[in-house]
Amino acid sequence: MGSKNKLKRFRENDTFANVIQPTREEIVSGKFPYKGKWNSDFFKNDAPIVLELGCGKGEYTVALAKKFPHKNFIGIDIKGARFWRGAKTAVEDEMPNVAFIRTQIELIEGLFAENEVAEIWITFPDPQIKYKRTKHRMTNETFLARYKKILNAEGTVHLKTDSEFMHGYTLGLLHGAGHEVLYANHDVYRNEGSPKEVTEIQTFYELQYLEVNKAITYIHFKIK
Repeated sequence: MGSKNKLKRFRENDTFANVIQPTREEIVSGKFPYKGKWNSDFFKNDAPIVLELGCGKGEYTVALAKKFPHKNFIGIDIKGARFWRGAKTAVEDEMPNVAFIRTQIELIEGLFAENEVAEIWITFPDPQIKYKRTKHRMTNETFLARYKKILNAEGTVHLKTDSEFMHGYTLGLLHGAGHEVLYANHDVYRNEGSPKEVTEIQTFYELQYLEVNKAITYIHFKIK
């Protein structure tokens, strides 16, 4: 993507009411205004809040929001030029249950209060295979502890990935730590019984993986 195109998207993001771009200082200092108030002050309803972490173009966020109009969906990614597409679609289609936040996933506890979130989706994250990068792996123990803090008592996490490594690593960690695996499938399109929101929603990159017969894996779990 050219720098002109990026700048155009950044400028357009600034005009979207569904895009929130807090500073790191605002989040870390505890001054982020929507923490604990997403239902009352932003969505102005009592519907469950669902996050997509590392949302990329925002395709999954928007598709889930269309499929479940009685839930609120928030896509989070550090790259605003990417989720511009999802934000623009949600504006054009007049979807009041969609928002996007431009920030780092590591700061998630500064964005949401305890028990404020009902579900978390992690779709096609970088598996961070190199040992030095494991601290950035989005299903490691540190990240799971962050998710646990903001999820409500019944809250669950969905991991959808094309990485067999990420799938195996996460399953092993979940079983080893005594978390509850509600459903796991190493090839959702070739095995029956996968939830419809897993097989009916496909991202741009997922379609490319499927063209070369790459297996798509899925885990649905509860953090104990």
